[in-house]
This record gives sequence, structure tokens and C-alpha cells, in this order.
Amino acid sequence: MRATTKLRKLLETSKTFLVPGAYDGMSARIVQAAGAEIVYATGGGIARSTGIPDMGMLNPFQIEDRLTQMVDAVEIPVIGDFDTGYGNVLNALHELKRFERTGIAGFHIEDQTFPKRCGHLDNKTVVPVEELVAKIRAIKDNQLDPDFVVIARTDSLAIEGVNSAIERMHKYMEAGADVAFVEAPTSLEELKKISEEFKDVPLLYNMFWSGKSPVLEKKALEELGFNLMIAPGDLQRAAMHTMKLMAEEILKVGHTEKYMNMMASFQDREEAVNTPHYMQLDDKYSD
Repeated sequence: MRATTKLRKLLETSKTFLVPGAYDGMSARIVQAAGAEIVYATGGGIARSTGIPDMGMLNPFQIEDRLTQMVDAVEIPVIGDFDTGYGNVLNALHELKRFERTGIAGFHIEDQTFPKRCGHLDNKTVVPVEELVAKIRAIKDNQLDPDFVVIARTDSLAIEGVNSAIERMHKYMEAGADVAFVEAPTSLEELKKISEEFKDVPLLYNMFWSGKSPVLEKKALEELGFNLMIAPGDLQRAAMHTMKLMAEEILKVGHTEKYMNMMASFQDREEAVNTPHYMQLDDKYSD
């Protein structure tokens, strides 16, 4: 079964899927090994992994290369980040073909101006609603795989308020989007309002510590009717913190014995990247 079809079938269950964010092949495999049914390829995480902020500075070729790595590393569907579509409708259609070829099951596209920035940063700006409507219509008309999932994201709540964000999202769904994603609600009241407005379509919620949105447990997300909850940056932030500790300890002491309980074992590391499988293949086809 194609990854796109797998994702669609999961969404049809109306269950709530908790989707950790990954940013390379190894982190995607870790998410899969933890038991996730879907992995989110965080655009912000991919940008930060190259040493730059999430402000639209990576070119699409760099992102596509990383998405291909992640798809190749796992057997579960990968949801990607299409940012703003990288220009006008023609740019979006050109990149659509390339993003589909990576093997991702779907992506979200947003209504920020280009270059965009992290949805929980301040001073965002958005395009007229008609611009994203046109891109969504064009993408749905031209996607190669009919099961490819298009998630409409609006960043307008912080600029125009929740009512305007809901109005925009209704237009995006009418244009053919498959999933609704209102970015950065700031209260439970706003979440309930969004949930009530879009109870008949799949809903995505972006949630992480220190963001603008409330942090909720799975039961609350289920009661609100959110089908996808992405936690984009938690894995990367944990890795950053741990790497800082290790680097400082190496420079101070010369080794990291103090933090051995925070490190994967040699065996765990090799299993994480599927070394036993490749060793078996090597043995099988060796002379």
C-alpha cells in the first residue's frame, strides 16, 4: 500500500494520532521504533539541523533531499512541510512534482508571505486569502497521486484573530484541502471554537513546550476532535540539550562517563540505523 493511501486510511478512522517531529533519517527511524504510526518531517527542524533558523532560507532542493532520506528510512507515512509553495501558483506546481517524488504521504501549505517564519514567532504576515485558495486548487488539480494528502495551514490567527482564521480555513477547505490546520491558537476557548467549526473534516494541531498554544494530553485532544497532533521540535530540542552537555563535558573532563545513562548504547545506536539488516545483506551477497 502506498504511503499516501496509508495516511488516508488512518485519517478515515477519525482517531487521534500523536505525531512526533523528525528532521533526518535517524530521527525518523527513532520515531518509528517508538511506535508512531506517522512521522512529521518538521521544516523548522530540518532548517535548524543545518545551523540556520526557520525563516524560509533553505531552498526546496535541500528540503526534498532530506525528505527522500526520511522516507527511505521508514515504513510509516511521512508528512512534509511545503512552506508557502515557494512562490506563485506556477512555482508551487513545479515543486509539487518534486515533493511527490520524495515519497511523502502529504504536506501542509500555508498562507504566510514568502519567506515565511516559524508559526510561533512574532511579526508574521499573511497573503490575501485568494492566493492560497488558488495554490490549493492548482495542487489538487495536478497532484499525480489522487491519495496525496494536502493540509491547509493558516497563520492568520495571530494577525487577524480566530474568526478570520476560521473564515480563511473554510475557503481553503472549499478549495479542496484534505486537512485543516489553524496555526498557534492561544487558548482552550479558541481550540474549542476551531474544533466546532471543523468537526466534519480532519484537524491538525501543532503543540510543543514554550509555544503559543496550550499543551494538552491525548484524551483532551480526542475530546476536541483533533486527528493529528504534531510535536515538531521536542526531539531536536532534547538532542540539542544533550549534545551541549556532552560537548562541554568532553572539553572539561575528556570523557562523558558522567552522562553514560543519557547515551544510547553502541548496540542501540547500530539498531537505530538498521545495521544488522545491512550486515545480513552484505553477508548474503558476498562472494
